[in-house]
Amino acid sequence: MPPTRDDDAALPDHPDAPTGDAPAARPGPTPATVTTTERAAGDDESAPTGAAPPPAGPTADGVPTPVAAQDAPHESTPAAATGPGVVADERDDDDEQDGRDERDAWGRDGDDEREDDEPYRVDLVKHAEEEPPLPTRERLLRTLLGADRLALDANPRDRLAGWLWPIAVTLLAGIARFWELGRPHKLVFDETYYVKDAWSLVTRGYEAQWSAEPNPAFEAGDTSGLGTVASYVVHPPVGKWVIGLGIQLGGGPDSAAAWRLSVAILGTLSVLMIARIARRLFASTALGVVAGLLLAVDGEAIVMSRISLLDPVLTFFVLAAFGALLIDREQARRRLAERAAVVIDAGGELGWGPRLGWRWWRLAAAVLLGLAIGTKWSGIYFLAVFGLMTVAWDLSARRAVGVRHWARAGVLRDGVVAGVAMVGLGVVTYLGSWWSWFASTDAYNRQWAALNPGQGVEWLPPALRSLWKYHQDMWAFHNGLETPHSYAAHPLGWIVQWRPTSMYYPPEVSGLQGQAAVDACGADQCSQAITALGNPVLWWCGAAAILVALVWLVRFRDWRAGAVLSGIVAGWLPWFLYAHRTIFTFYSIAFLPWVVLTLTYVLGLVIGPEDELGAKQRRVAIWCVGVLLALIVAVSVFFYPIWSGMVIPYDFWHSHMWMSQWV
Repeated sequence: MPPTRDDDAALPDHPDAPTGDAPAARPGPTPATVTTTERAAGDDESAPTGAAPPPAGPTADGVPTPVAAQDAPHESTPAAATGPGVVADERDDDDEQDGRDERDAWGRDGDDEREDDEPYRVDLVKHAEEEPPLPTRERLLRTLLGADRLALDANPRDRLAGWLWPIAVTLLAGIARFWELGRPHKLVFDETYYVKDAWSLVTRGYEAQWSAEPNPAFEAGDTSGLGTVASYVVHPPVGKWVIGLGIQLGGGPDSAAAWRLSVAILGTLSVLMIARIARRLFASTALGVVAGLLLAVDGEAIVMSRISLLDPVLTFFVLAAFGALLIDREQARRRLAERAAVVIDAGGELGWGPRLGWRWWRLAAAVLLGLAIGTKWSGIYFLAVFGLMTVAWDLSARRAVGVRHWARAGVLRDGVVAGVAMVGLGVVTYLGSWWSWFASTDAYNRQWAALNPGQGVEWLPPALRSLWKYHQDMWAFHNGLETPHSYAAHPLGWIVQWRPTSMYYPPEVSGLQGQAAVDACGADQCSQAITALGNPVLWWCGAAAILVALVWLVRFRDWRAGAVLSGIVAGWLPWFLYAHRTIFTFYSIAFLPWVVLTLTYVLGLVIGPEDELGAKQRRVAIWCVGVLLALIVAVSVFFYPIWSGMVIPYDFWHSHMWMSQWV
C-alpha cells in the first residue's frame, strides 16, 4: 500500500486504519530508550538490489511512491500510546511524528533484508530534543489533510501564485469563448427554444407561444411574435432565466452576442473554478493550472460556452457545488482536528467524536445543486452522488482521528444531518426556482387544479397539485422522447466523442459557387460549421485515465480517485438508463470537468513526487506531460475554426473529419 494520504487509512478494512478498540493516545512521559527491531533512520538509505520493486502507489500530491507493506501498522493514529519500556516492533520516533512507516527505497521494512540483525538501542531523549513531537492538533491535521495540503498556502507568494496562474488560463478561456461571440447571427440548434423562452420569461414571467416561423424576425430584433398563451415547455426555468438575464445585460434580443452572453460568462468562470478546485484537490498549483488549461481549450467546452443551451448552465452549478463540498471537507476536518485534540489532550474519550456545527459550505452546495436541478433534472444524480461522497468523507475522518464508533457516529451524527440538509434545501431551492410560475396565473398548467377538482394528489395545495401534474407531463415527455435524429448518440460513445453533434452547417455557405465562394473563403467551395466535438486527444486520454483512476481507487483507496470519478458517475452513467430515447453527445459537457480532473490526476501520478523520483526520471516525466499538453493545445488551435463557426474552405473543414461518423 502507498503511504497514507489524507484519509486513506480511514476507509473501512484498510490495513493501516485504527481498530477503534483503544482510546485515543494521550501525551505520556518520554522514555529514555526503547528496544526496536529496525535499523536507525540513517542506516536505511540504500536501495535494495536483486528483486524488482513492487508497483508504485499515489501520494498526497497525486504522484507515485513505492508501495508499503500492507501489514504495517499506521503510526499516525491516535490509538498509539507511548511510555517507558514500550517495545516498538516496526517503527521509530520519526514514524510517530510524521505518520509514515520507515521503509527502504522500494517500500520494504528494513528487517526484511537482515532478519538476523541484533536489536539496537536508540536514545530517544536526544532525538526528541532534535525533533520535538508534533502537538496533537498538528498531528491530527496532518493525518486528516496531509502535509502537502497544509503547506500549500503557507506563505503569501504561494497564495498569490494560486490565484494568478488560474486567472491566466481563465483569460485564455475567455478569449476562446468571447471572440466574435455573435457569430453566427442565427439561432443555432436548440437555441431556437431556449433563447426565445428566456426572453419570454423576462418579459412575461412565463414561457409563452410565438407566432409561426418567428426566428427570422427574432434574429432581426423583432419580438412582436411573442404572444400571451402559455407554451408547454419540458425543462425547469433556472437555465432560461440565466440566459434571459444575459440578453437584458447584453443589449437585447437583436444581438446574438447577448443571447450567448450568460453561457460564455459561466463557461469562462468554470475554468477558474476547476483550476482552483484541482489545486485544492491535488495540493498543487501546477496541477490546478493544468486542469484549467485543459478545460480552457477543450472543443466541447468552447462550443457549449458559445451556444445558449441549458447544459452549460447545469455544468456550472454542479461544478460549483463540487468545489463547495471540497471546501466543506477541509473546513470540517480542521474543525474535527481542533476539537478532537482538546478532548485527547484533556485525557478524555472521543466516543462518537465532537460535533462539527453548521456546515455552511455544504449548505451552499445544496443550494447550487437545487439550482442545477432547476436547470435540468439530470442534476438530481449529482445531488445523490455528491451527498453520498460527502458523508463518506465524514465517516473516514472520524475513523482517522480514532473515534471508536466511527461508523455509527458518521451515519447518525453526520449522514442524517447531511441528508436532511442537502436534500431538504435542494428541494426548497428547486421549488423556489419556479417562483415566476407560481406568481403568474397564465403560466402553463397553473390553473390545472382549479379546472380539475378531485384529481391528482388531493392532499397538496392547489398550486403544488398543479405543479405536480405539470411534472408528470414533463416526465412522460422526457422518458418517451424517441424522435429519430441524425445526430442522436448512444452514451457508450460519448466518452470518446464517437458521434459529435453538428450544431450548425448552413447550406447557404456550403452552396456558394465561383467568385462568391472565393470572396467568402478564398476557395472554390466553402464550409461554416459549429461542431460540438471535444478535443479528440484530450477525450481519448481522459477515457484511458478513467481506467487508471478506477485501479487506483480499488487498489490504493485513494480518495482523490473517487472524487474525480464522482462527476463521471453522476453525469454519464445514468444516461445508460435512457439510451432508448433521443439523446446527444453534447450532454457529456455536464461531466467534462471530471474527465479533465481525472486526466490531471493521472498526469500527477506520472510526474511523481520531487523527493522520491530521481532528477532525470522526473525531468523525463515532466517533458512527456508537457509534450502531451502541447499536443492538446495544438489540436485545439487546429479545430477552433469548426468550433466557432468560421467560414473556411471545404477541404480544410473536411480535414477535421478524422472519422466518418463525425460528418
